[in-house]
Formats: sequence, structure tokens, C-alpha cells
Amino acid sequence: MSLKQIYNIKNIVTVITVTMFFSCNNSLKKVQQMGVSENEPASIAENINMKYTDSGRVTRNLLSPKMLDFSNRDFPYYEFPEGVTLYLFDKNNDKTTIISDYAITYNKTNLIDLQGNVNIITKTNGTLLAEQLFFDQDKSWVFTNKPVTYKTNTDEINGNGFDSNTDFTNAEVLEVTGVISIDE
Repeated sequence: MSLKQIYNIKNIVTVITVTMFFSCNNSLKKVQQMGVSENEPASIAENINMKYTDSGRVTRNLLSPKMLDFSNRDFPYYEFPEGVTLYLFDKNNDKTTIISDYAITYNKTNLIDLQGNVNIITKTNGTLLAEQLFFDQDKSWVFTNKPVTYKTNTDEINGNGFDSNTDFTNAEVLEVTGVISIDE
């Protein structure tokens, strides 16, 4: 083999190698999504018990029989099709309980959308009944613009909307449609 032929073969091999190198696209996201349908969750978990802490203290505890993980979406979320029980703990470790038939947690906004027979039992034994309620985890705030019934130790208030911090010290029923005083 002549020197010219060896030189041509080396050039051809170099061109093929460089072409192959630049044509490979190592997209981790595409690899992760291989085999995952656009409408399917990335994972499914059962018997969820998630605890949120702040400075070593449990501030929230979310329990659910089933969680669907859609973190593979452009707007990631977790869906709880069989409902949730959410415990909120204040600085004195007093507990507020929120129960709903269905929930979605949105990762980017840090909101929990609670739907279907939403029932809140406050640390002072007040209750809130609603069909839908949002919990803003960043601001520790609950709100809705749907019909609600809010029962305190002295009143039962019906309205179209609710706005409160999670301690319920700033609780407000919006567009009040009726108040019933409770005699003890």
C-alpha cells in the first residue's frame, strides 16, 4: 500500500469519525422520556406519607393512598386521585386538618388544589366545608371563590369565597349569604 493510499484512508476515517461525533445528540431529557407516553405519569406511588420540615420542625404532613408523578411535563405536578389528608402544624405544634377527595400539587407555583368535599378542622375546632380550596404553601394561605360554610364556636357563616392564613386568625368568608348564631 502506498503512502498516498494510507493518507486517503486516514482522511476518510477521520471524516467519518468527526461526522459521527457531531451527529450524536446526547439529550438526557429525551432519554428519560423514552418509553413514557405523553399522557402517562413518570411514576406511581402508593401509601404516601410526605413530611415537610422547617428548621427541623414538621410543619406539614401529607397523607394519600395514591400519587401520580407528572414531573415529566413542562408544567410539572403531582396528582392525588384518591384524595389527601393534610396536617398543618403551627409553631406550638397545634394541628389543623384538611381533607379532600382529590388534589393536585403544582411544583412551579407551590399551590395545592384541593377538590371534592374539602373539609378543614382548625386547631380551635372550627370547620370549613367547600367543594374546592387552594393552599398556597409559600404564603401559608388558603382561599377559594366557591361556596363555603364556615363554622366557628359561635357562628355558622355561608358565603361565596373564603380567604385565610393557615392559623385562621385572619379568616374571612367572602360574599356572605347567611349567618346562623349558635347558642351554647
